[in-house]
Amino acid sequence: MDQAELRELLSPGGLTLLDSLPAWESSADVVRSVADLRKAGHSPALVAAVMSQARLRAKAVAKFGPFAASMLFTEAGLEQATRLSVAAQHAGRFQRAGLGWIADLGCGIGADALAIAALDLEVTAVERDEVTAAVAAYNLASWSNARVEHADAEAFDLSGVDGVYLDPARRDGAKRLKNPADWSPSLDFAFGLAARLPTGVKLGPGIDRDLIPDAAEAQWVSVDREVVELGVWFGALARPGVRRAALVVGEHGSAEMVAAEDSEDAPSGTLGEYVYEPDGAVIRARLIGDLARTLGGRMLEPSIAYVTADAAVTTPFAACFRVVEELPLDKKAIKRALAARQIGTVEIKKRGVDIDPAVFRTALAPKGPESGTLILTRIGDRRRALLVERVAGA
Repeated sequence: MDQAELRELLSPGGLTLLDSLPAWESSADVVRSVADLRKAGHSPALVAAVMSQARLRAKAVAKFGPFAASMLFTEAGLEQATRLSVAAQHAGRFQRAGLGWIADLGCGIGADALAIAALDLEVTAVERDEVTAAVAAYNLASWSNARVEHADAEAFDLSGVDGVYLDPARRDGAKRLKNPADWSPSLDFAFGLAARLPTGVKLGPGIDRDLIPDAAEAQWVSVDREVVELGVWFGALARPGVRRAALVVGEHGSAEMVAAEDSEDAPSGTLGEYVYEPDGAVIRARLIGDLARTLGGRMLEPSIAYVTADAAVTTPFAACFRVVEELPLDKKAIKRALAARQIGTVEIKKRGVDIDPAVFRTALAPKGPESGTLILTRIGDRRRALLVERVAGA
């Protein structure tokens, strides 16, 4: 979104028109919708602005739920915005730490600031990009305890602030910035604040672990089995004795594994009746060994993130599968097994083997009304295919 598009949205009647549009559907006839709006007398610029915003609002429902219908977005801002369920977790840290005034530096469209304000904490949201700052101001307008500043986060005066949250911008337009020194604010600046203020920093989950300071708490977060971020917490925002954490958010609510350090791997052993696929946050946090021990299980192979056990245990930290058949990783043998069970729809999971699941599935040419899951992996020095079925509720 540029300044001209924002002016159209905030013009008299612009927001009214946006709110009057029917819910966006990808299958809708956009050309017809645009033509109808033009026929009603609306300018081309306003029509383009409201149609773009309607599309972004529909896309934002996955992160903001029903709140998306009353917010404004930029394309980049929505992409980087924290999901509201996760932002609430961030805000809770500041509240539990007893911090009253929070600076959200590099606030984007204001998702985390909104969650902080909702807990009756004072929040100052700082954003360098003028249009994005204006969008954040709109999204936070109903909160008297929130204000937005159009300023450079690294130059902003933090006098009187009790704690800081940062979500550094890691893109320049469509280009992903690999060097943390090029982020805005830079990673050195973000971590440097921790020397004088309780600080939280949101990072991509795949960041080089060597960049995580030893004194920080590192919390990987997954939502509906997708790892969405790494939160690095300092000072009063870091929990005593916790340096590694995996927060799993889903239909079950939220659950967390914590540890003082990377967990020691569990011993490997023979294939049991069940195989567990750890949640990505557990894998990123390197807590697979702790998970295996809570399941009474063992590793299938020391370097591969699959756990096997002899019983099905309900856990939010892993998906559970019952082993139907163990096969050599051989296409002919697998095709026979699928044909015998009339499996025509095959989900393929793989770790520890260099195989393209899409290409492998095509080569199997499965046929039949049933569905099944294949796990392609190594057990010891053997390449194996495990035909498995999901265990509901476990």
